Amino acid sequence: MSASYVLLGLLGAGPRHGYELKQAYDRTLPRAKPLGFGQVYATLGRLARDGFVTEAGQDREGGPDRTAFAITDAGRAELERWVAAVEPPAPHVGAVLLTKVMVALMWPDPRRAVDYLAAQRRAHADRLRELTAVKRDPGAALGDVIAADYAIAHLDADLDWLRTTLARVADRQPGVPT
Repeated sequence: MSASYVLLGLLGAGPRHGYELKQAYDRTLPRAKPLGFGQVYATLGRLARDGFVTEAGQDREGGPDRTAFAITDAGRAELERWVAAVEPPAPHVGAVLLTKVMVALMWPDPRRAVDYLAAQRRAHADRLRELTAVKRDPGAALGDVIAADYAIAHLDADLDWLRTTLARVADRQPGVPT
């Protein structure tokens, strides 16, 4: 995910200071990779350089000067282009999970892969329970529930793959417990 587009989207509602953008980002994407203040300001600098945002004034409320930023027409056009673009499915398989299994299968003892797969399956199941609890919480924010749904769908797919892979390893290595 690109922080640039999230910030442009947040600025679509009106001018904001970097601090306000960081807070809005955290509220909007509570389960996403955290965005640091330094990253907010570096990203705003690049967006200004590219003509997608402009300074919209400064104020000082009991602290240092704070610069507000606003999205430009070029920024709106870029944001609209990005939102409309369909994301292509990943052309290559590059997940760490797959890589670890493949490396574990290179070991002379096939139990290495089985042990890893079983441990990973337990970790995925634990995370699935945590996310399911978020969805059942009547006080959960809509963004939290939507993020949990997304993560659950991916965990379910991983769990299916883990089960299938464990079965394949067992089929090819008789006597290996699954």
